[in-house]
Amino acid sequence: MYAFEYHRPTSLADATSLLGRASDGKLMAGGQTLIPTLKQRLASPSDVIDLSAIGELSNTLVNRAGRLVIGALATHASVANSAEVKQEIPALAYLAGQIGDPQVRSLGTIGGSIANADPAADYPAAIVGLDAQVQTNKRTIAADDFFTAMFETALAEDEIVTEISFPTPSAVSGPKLERAGYAKFPNPASRYAVVGVMVAQLGGQTRVAVTGAGPSVFRVSAFESALAGNFAASALDGLSVAPDDLNGDIHASAEYRAHLVKIMAQRAVAAAS
Repeated sequence: MYAFEYHRPTSLADATSLLGRASDGKLMAGGQTLIPTLKQRLASPSDVIDLSAIGELSNTLVNRAGRLVIGALATHASVANSAEVKQEIPALAYLAGQIGDPQVRSLGTIGGSIANADPAADYPAAIVGLDAQVQTNKRTIAADDFFTAMFETALAEDEIVTEISFPTPSAVSGPKLERAGYAKFPNPASRYAVVGVMVAQLGGQTRVAVTGAGPSVFRVSAFESALAGNFAASALDGLSVAPDDLNGDIHASAEYRAHLVKIMAQRAVAAAS
C-alpha cells in the first residue's frame, strides 16, 4: 500500500477536525473495504482516520421517541445479536446475521457499510425498506435520499455518519413499523447479495427495497402497490421487474436477477407474515 498518515481519534470532534485538515482523508470504521483497497493500491489517501476508538458512535438504543437508534460503529454481529433489535425489528437482526462470515460480522459496521454503498451490500435494503434516517455530524438524511449511485451517497466530503434510526412498532411520531421481512440469494463465496429484498409495512405504507440487483438500491413501486392491497406473496403473482437496468456478471445475468427480485420479494413477504 501507499504511505499515509494514520490517526485514531477518540472523539467525533477530533475526527471531524482531522478530516477537515487532511488533503485527501479517508474514514475507516471496520476496515472491511478500505484495508483491502489500500493493500491492492487502489487508493492513496493522504490520511486514514480510524473511527474505532470513538465510543459515542457504538451505542444501540431503543428509547428515543420509540425509534431504534443504532450507532454508526455498531458491528454486524452486535446488531444481529442485540436483544433490542430482535424484539423491535426482527428482520433487521436477521439481515445483519446474514452478512459475510463471523469474522466480517465481528469487524464490519453498519455505518461503514452504508457509507461505502456497495451495490451488493445488505444494509441499503434495510435503510430504504424500513424508511430509516441517517444522522451525520451535520444533518439528518432521509433513506430515499441517501444512496445516489453505485458506491455513491449524499454524504459530503466532510460528513461522518454518526447513527441510524429506524421506526419501531412503538414509534411516538411518524409511521409505526407493522411488520417487515428480508430475504436474499447470497453469493456462495462472499455472502454478498446477488439479490436481497426488504419488505415492510409502516403506518399503512408498503415499501419494497432491492439490493444486489442494480447499480444501487431501489424500490419497486408495482410490488408496493400490489402488497398495499393484499400483503401476501400471492399478490406478486403475474408481476415482474424489467432486466434492462439490472446488473449482469459472472454470478447472474440481468434476466436471472430480475427473476430473483420477485422470488426474494415473495419470500420476504412470507417472512414478514
